[in-house]
Amino acid sequence: MSDAAPQRLTHLDDAGRARMVDVSAKGVTVRNATASGRVLLSAAAVAALRDGTVPKGDALAVARIAGIAGAKRTPDLIPLCHPLAIHAVSVDLAVTDAGVEIVAQVRTADRTGVEMEALTSVSVAALTLIDPAGGQGRRPVRPLAASMIRGLAITVSNRAAAGVYTDRSGPVLVELLRTAGCDVVDGPLVIPDGEAVEQVLRDSLAAGYDVAVTTGGTGLTPTDLTPEMTRRVIEREIPGIAEALRTAGAAAGIPSAILSRGLAGVAGRTLIVNLPGSSGGVRDGMSVLRPILAHAVDQIRGGDHPRPDTAPGTGRIADTA
Repeated sequence: MSDAAPQRLTHLDDAGRARMVDVSAKGVTVRNATASGRVLLSAAAVAALRDGTVPKGDALAVARIAGIAGAKRTPDLIPLCHPLAIHAVSVDLAVTDAGVEIVAQVRTADRTGVEMEALTSVSVAALTLIDPAGGQGRRPVRPLAASMIRGLAITVSNRAAAGVYTDRSGPVLVELLRTAGCDVVDGPLVIPDGEAVEQVLRDSLAAGYDVAVTTGGTGLTPTDLTPEMTRRVIEREIPGIAEALRTAGAAAGIPSAILSRGLAGVAGRTLIVNLPGSSGGVRDGMSVLRPILAHAVDQIRGGDHPRPDTAPGTGRIADTA
């Protein structure tokens, strides 16, 4: 057992009162910080940003300038931050299918770091972006803890697990889960078929993942056991998803897609979906999941069926001003 004294909070004095930390004894060094964030938007808002048709003008340019200004004004917004001479700020915004990714980089030569300046820059840019994009149907803003989605990608392949060949579908699944709205995506975990599938799915429930998606093991060969292992775990089946996945594969010109025995269902508060083992099958499957993923997770958490003018899971009218 360690006898080390508990670490003190540097922004409190001996009486427990807030203070600004004295950094005068530190040397002046070059300091860099990078922060990133994401604004989730509706398909209509994404299209408007890409086409340059947002009614309030160039939303990305305005958000970039606001982010730069936010970094420079951080001490005015966060009282205990030191006023620093900011030497450089860059704010990059990339439009994705799910919304806008924001990365801010801040640089100075001073006695303390610029992490708070980078975080403030991203926050201000994101808030600025929400307003112009709002008229195009942004997704309702909800508390972070309630809206964050954690996903797990699982590759089921005896040969990939044995190192015979490289997993190709798992990395594709990870990227597509991100673009589908998952804020955190872990994996891909590469495991053999059989009992390991059941164990990993149960582990995903214990770890609190909102979504666990497998790729592979859904065919007709004797070693394809993923549906059987999945059925042991799920408590409520969602046949519509599995049917839509097979239909999408067949519509994409893959007749054998109808032979997939993949399942979809809910276990506890986790959505579990089996996808085929090919990269193409993962892409076709995620094209089905992407439009309904956030809504499915919201319902599993207890959200209401949203009306067109109501924010999912909030019971409030969505702001589109």
